[in-house]
Amino acid sequence: MPAHAIAPADITGLLLAGGRGSRMGGVDKGLQLFNGEPLALHAMRRLAPQVGALMVNANRNLADYEAFGVPVWPDSLADYPGPLAGFLTGLAHCTTPWLLTVPCDTPLFPLDLAVRLAKAAAASDAEIAMASAPEAAADSAMPPVLRPQPVFCLLRADLHDSLRRFTEAGGRKVHAWTAQHRTVAVPFDRPSDAPDAFFNANTLAELQALENR
Repeated sequence: MPAHAIAPADITGLLLAGGRGSRMGGVDKGLQLFNGEPLALHAMRRLAPQVGALMVNANRNLADYEAFGVPVWPDSLADYPGPLAGFLTGLAHCTTPWLLTVPCDTPLFPLDLAVRLAKAAAASDAEIAMASAPEAAADSAMPPVLRPQPVFCLLRADLHDSLRRFTEAGGRKVHAWTAQHRTVAVPFDRPSDAPDAFFNANTLAELQALENR
């Protein structure tokens, strides 16, 4: 392995399950069933082979998440301020050089997510590697366009203080913070890449539709 490469053992995987679930009627998204098991557990099993350590960011039903057998940490910021609160929590508890964030509501994310983000980060000497994926253009006659997937980020763990300052100043947008750092966009648009890999289920109906794919 090249000296600058990022090994799986260098990465802690963080499952983001701390949202309000507003568009799902206020239910705890991570505990909704997908193919017979909680979404968060499904995502955790998908992520586990890709990283060294694992942890979960959740703000309610903590005992249910702790039953998955990994550390569970709630937001340090109040009032469900968004994914950056989860990033901050993860970075505060990360003991490896890198943190990989994955949301609980995207159960088909790539099985090679970590290795491709890590390869791009190392090659570009980046502090952050963010996935991007094809999405249908507004004009159906146009080809799909690559769009960032900002909750799928590989972050250097030493960015904690930067993110703490940003959030303490009221910052809440992922892109506004990542723009302050060396960030590489990593396309997941190979012919072999599943077109629905980054489809997130915002409603129970969308979750049921994903089960049938």
